[in-house]
Parts: sequence; structure tokens; C-alpha cells
Amino acid sequence: MSSPQTLLDVRDLRVAFAGREVVHGIHFQVNAGEKVALVGESGSGKTVTAMSLLRLVQNASLSGQAVFQGQDLLALPEPALRAIRGQNIAMIFQEPMTALNPLYTVGEQIAEVLTLKRGLSSVQAKEAAVALIAETGMTEPARRAQAFPHQLSGGQRQRAMIAMALACQPQLLLADEPTTALDVSLRGQILDLLSALQAKNGMAVLLITHDLNLVRRFADRVVIMENGHIVEQGPVREVFARPAHPYTQRLMDSQPVRKVREVSEVSEAGEVAPSGSLGGVRGDEKGGAPEVLMRSQALRVSYAVPKPGFRGWFGKNEFVAVQGADFVLPQGQTLGVIGESGSGKTTLALAALGLLPFQGQLQITGRAWGQGAASDLALRSTVQVVFQDPFSSLSPRLTVEEIVGEGLLVHAPEMSKAQRRQAVVQALREVGLDKGLSEQEQQALLLRYPHEFSGGQRQRLAIARALIIKPRVLVLDEPTSALDVTIQKQVLELLQQLQLAHGLSFLLITHDIAVIRAMAHHLLVMKDGEVLETGPIAQVLATPRHAYTRTLLAAES
Repeated sequence: MSSPQTLLDVRDLRVAFAGREVVHGIHFQVNAGEKVALVGESGSGKTVTAMSLLRLVQNASLSGQAVFQGQDLLALPEPALRAIRGQNIAMIFQEPMTALNPLYTVGEQIAEVLTLKRGLSSVQAKEAAVALIAETGMTEPARRAQAFPHQLSGGQRQRAMIAMALACQPQLLLADEPTTALDVSLRGQILDLLSALQAKNGMAVLLITHDLNLVRRFADRVVIMENGHIVEQGPVREVFARPAHPYTQRLMDSQPVRKVREVSEVSEAGEVAPSGSLGGVRGDEKGGAPEVLMRSQALRVSYAVPKPGFRGWFGKNEFVAVQGADFVLPQGQTLGVIGESGSGKTTLALAALGLLPFQGQLQITGRAWGQGAASDLALRSTVQVVFQDPFSSLSPRLTVEEIVGEGLLVHAPEMSKAQRRQAVVQALREVGLDKGLSEQEQQALLLRYPHEFSGGQRQRLAIARALIIKPRVLVLDEPTSALDVTIQKQVLELLQQLQLAHGLSFLLITHDIAVIRAMAHHLLVMKDGEVLETGPIAQVLATPRHAYTRTLLAAES
């Protein structure tokens, strides 16, 4: 049997910035028609490696070889390499909203590739662009071709990027985290689409990702990178079954683990039946069910939107983002809310935080939102939030001490500066940010800024900021989706520890079923603003009643 044809042969690739080497002499191959995954955490060098193949990294010093069909990409003159880009090797970038030009329709951008690379006329290019959009499975392709990027959903934008990348039927597709920003069901759709198109066109795919479930589902071979080195590579089944390197083993062991206090019986409405002491969770006077900290009945959130055409000058239509949501959140437990983008889950969270006007009833510890500024202020110390992206949610102009202690200025104005500093130090200790630091190092920590921390450390800062005023409910809006798998596991373990220690309740917004399995006691499934299914986590995951829930669970596997 002849060996597979090598399409790309990377030999001793080194990448350096200002004399500092970040990729250290790596070797790997991609065969014709093969799907290879390049895996590692942020900073491992995987994206720099992929972009260096087409010399797309600015101010980088490259050495070694990247031989593609007999030509060394790193040694080619720029005009020759420009001819290969898009024509023979195409790339799908991580964030389509920033990769697509906001001033042109997606059809125009795809047609431009066809005109420049394949020499089609403008009429031919427009027709071919619509056909390519249709090939990606996008509905109403002619209308979508006339849309600007901001008028498409995340999944539609990613499909448009795929259509553009495949316009010239390349032999090799570089896909840089093509599903990171997408919901779990959309991830599955994009993966299936890439697999179908790869098989149809016979192209090879180099997938850059940190998602191991995605690798298991998609790739033939896997290449593991750590700190600019390749530490392990081989067929996916073999590496996943018997990981040899400690770093690979750590990645494989990074799936969230369930470490929560279980409840014995839960009714259909989510009420906890009396079951004795729940170990640190305060019950009622009879020692039965824990206190309900948040309750919603017929919660409805709507927005005014312009009517189409000239009628928009004279009136508005109503868009209902959340329709009739009922739920309860007992003390010491987690209510998980899942659904695709646009399902209404984040709107539900914002209403729970008292940040959006709503109809229906929403109570915090038996008191309703919107009863007056003084009453609402007291409730805001009960409910706090941890946002999805820790970097954008922390002010870059404030120090750690100012960020974490800011809430005390509002909710505990009687505290002195020394008392606030002590409270900040205690909060940082509780989230594990001062572990092993001397007193002098602790003081220096208070004066640092968010950009001086890693993603996981910034999320710990955000949790400390929320905890310092001693809330009883934390709203967690995709708290780990921006983090690598190993850091994600650490943050989830921290949240679990805090819940067990303080009896905190979590309203957890996520599209990650693995996070739901690890954290939630009850589950609420949303689609198009409606609650389709709710119940105890074990019941919903084991025997989902609604077809949409089954679709979400199937997309995880």
C-alpha cells in the first residue's frame, strides 16, 4: 500500500518577535484530503503557527520550511505567495464579524475573490457567490448575498466566511477556531458542513482549536502544542485513548467535574421538597426546604422596534424577547439556562439583575424589583453578576484594589479605607489570587491593572468584585466561555467551592452542556424567548421531553 501523499510538510518552523522565540522548531505534516487538528491553550503558539504558513503574522521572524506541493512557502517571493493565498490555501478566521468588511455585502466580498482569483466577470461572480452561499446550507441565499455582515447571525456570518474560503476550491483549508463564538447546535452544524465540503472537494483541513470534543468529532490526526513546542501527535483515537505526555493528559482531564451539594427531591416547578439539612443551606423554620431567593412568574420582556417601510415613521411594533418565564431559585442551588443565541437567556439574566424593564413578577428574597431607588439598592447587594468576558468587564483604568472594592463605596459607605482594603485582601484570598504571596507581594497585587493578569486571573477578579459585598445570588453570564479548557475547569471548581462554603445561588447562563452537567441542579431550556422545558437536571438530561432539548444534547456528542 502506498503512503498518503504529503500536501504540507512543516520542518523546524521557528517564529520569533523582537528576538523572542515563541514557536520552537516544530515538525508536522498534513496529507492530501486529511483533517488534522492543531490543539493547545491560549499562548501555545497554534494560531501563530497556522498564520505563519501564509506569512500573515506582522513583525515576525520566520525560519525553517513549510513545503506545500514542492514549494517552500516561507521562501517564496511575495507575489508568488499572494497567488497561493485563497487559491490553493484558504483560511477561515476566528471571528467573522471582524474578518468581514462591514462596508460591503457578503455577496460582494465573495464575488471579489472569484473575480481576482478565478477571473470571472462581475455577473458570473455574483451568480457564483449566491451558489456558494447556497452550498453552505444558508436559507434564501440570494437575499443573504445582499446582506451586510451585521445583518447576519453568528452562524450565518461563519457560513459566509466558509463560502469565501472555498470559492477557489483550495487544496488546504486553515480553520482558526471556526466555532468558538457559536452555540453548541451551530457548532455541530458548522462541523458537519466542513466535513461534507471537505469530502466533496477532497481538500485537507488544518483545524486550530482548544475544544477537545470538537477534535474527537472532526479530526483524523491531532497535534498537541504547549508553549511553542509540539509535545505529542498521532491519530485522534490513539492519542485520546492513551495520551503519553503529561500536558496532553492534563488537557484530557480538563472536562468539568460535578462537585455540588445534591438535592433529593424537586417538584416540576423547581420547588425543593423537605429533605432535612442540606449542609450549610439555610432552610425554613422547620428545617425543611431551603429559602427561595429568586422567583419569577409570567416574566415578559419586550422591545419597541420600527415598523417596516414608511409606516415606521408613525409607529412601532413590539418584539417579545422573553415570554411568560416561570422559575424559582432556592438558596445554595444553581438554575442553568440554556439555548441558542437569540433564545432570550441573556435578556432573562438582565431582567433578573433589574437592568431591564419587564412585566410579570420577579422577586428577590420575597421583595420585588422596581419598588423605589432605596429598595432596589438594597436588593442589588443581594444579586451580583459575573460577565462572559473578564477583560471587557473590568475597567482598564482602575487598580485591583479599586475594582474589587468599588461595590463597598456604594453598599458599605461607612467603611474606612483601611477596612475596605482588608475586605479586598480577604476577597482576593477567597478566590485564590493571593496564594503563596508574601505580604509585600500582596500589596503589589492591589496596585496592578487588569491587563497584567491572565484570562483566568481576570475572571477570578470579577468573581472577587461580586463577592465582596456578600451577595446571596450570582448571575453567571457565560462565565467560562472565553477561557481555555484547563482554566475553565479551575474557575468552575472555584464557583463550586464558594457555593458549598457560603450557600450561594447561581443563575447560570450558558450554551455549554458540559458546564450545565457540572454545575446545575435545575435546568431551563429557552428558544425564541419561550421556556420550552424545565425540571431537575437529571430528569431533563436523561429524558428530555422537547425535541429542541434533544437537539441541543445531541449536538454535544
